[in-house]
Amino acid sequence: MRSWIEGANAPECDFPLENLPYGAFRRRGERLRCGVAIGDHVLDLAVLEESGLIHAGGRTAVFAAPHINAFMALGPAAWRRVRARLTDLLAEGGDPSLRGERGMLARALVPLKEVELGLPIKVAGYTDFYASRQHAFNVGTMFRGAGNALPPNWLHIPIGYNGRASTVVVSGTDIRRPLGQRKPPEAAGPVFGPSTRLDFELEMGAVVGVPSRMGEPITVAEADAMIFGYVLLNDWSARDIQAWEYQPLGPFQAKAFATTISPWVVTKAALEPFRVSTPPREKPLLPYLCEPGPLLHDIHLEVALRPAGAERATTIARTNSRHLYYSAAQQLAHHAVGGCRMECGDLLGSGTISGPEKGSFGSLLELAWDGREPVRLATGETRSFLEDGDEVTLRGWAEGEGYRIGFGECTGRVLPAPAERDW
Repeated sequence: MRSWIEGANAPECDFPLENLPYGAFRRRGERLRCGVAIGDHVLDLAVLEESGLIHAGGRTAVFAAPHINAFMALGPAAWRRVRARLTDLLAEGGDPSLRGERGMLARALVPLKEVELGLPIKVAGYTDFYASRQHAFNVGTMFRGAGNALPPNWLHIPIGYNGRASTVVVSGTDIRRPLGQRKPPEAAGPVFGPSTRLDFELEMGAVVGVPSRMGEPITVAEADAMIFGYVLLNDWSARDIQAWEYQPLGPFQAKAFATTISPWVVTKAALEPFRVSTPPREKPLLPYLCEPGPLLHDIHLEVALRPAGAERATTIARTNSRHLYYSAAQQLAHHAVGGCRMECGDLLGSGTISGPEKGSFGSLLELAWDGREPVRLATGETRSFLEDGDEVTLRGWAEGEGYRIGFGECTGRVLPAPAERDW
């Protein structure tokens, strides 16, 4: 498909007509409102809704809100209707109502370089999973040996923990190095201070659009239908704090300080052509987790790291979301099977995505192998873990024939820990 929007038809463009991802934006001095990325512009959905060019189907307007939750809550029929209408308005040879009205076009179509992007969803809850077999094997090998790398439940169940929705932030937000307890190997007891082993985690995040009911399980197929779309996700991790605190209940402070997501939610509809199957099962899954069809996506992922003052970043990892062992739909079905109510705006992190080779590992913990094999950057510096001033950028895209479905960037810069005080 071709659009009449300048730049949207370039093969390297993240936001062609086939994509139409949703987000929140504002012009200078204005409030956040909902928009769709197209080419190098954002289309103001609130203006289109106010003018009657689009109608999501509910009783009230939904796109003047500072996040897309009200639209998601209308359900899949509304999602399909609005996507079809936007495609018609933006396609060459489609409905000329938008491009034929100069005043409307000037109000509704804004260059991306002129706007500030906000958090696209109001995060109802955040759950992070551990769904990449290679990542689980790598981490287990470091600390328990290859023969005992995977926990006995890992091949049977999507392992996860409930994180903090309050510290999910949008790309471009600086991340302060966390304080906490850690126990150096040679110390008799814990010490308090800034994390010295700060890390990133390359993940995908699934955004739940349709809620479930408390006490009622859902199937994997129903879970897949509930998912509105996907974002890039960096679940920043303080490895030294985590190593001391995680037994017996798992991550807590080591993960609660920040999770960064990309500003655009790429819809499930845009990713349909890129569905792939989950890998062969090493152990048969229980029936409630079995897949009705291909549930993963062929999405290329990469991580770049730029030290403070460096002119350019170094790409330190390349992988693909097809390396996940459990899909987001399986994670969601498992989350709800015990009776947990899932909300519109819930965010499910996939867990670190690592491929089979070292250059495809999705964290510094793995790339530098617990600090024993530091990663060399283009600047000549090395990294075992993140240093203050480091900027981490995740990128992702699905490659079509002559087009790509991109997510934009998921970026965060590490700031020093809070100043010392009398704790």
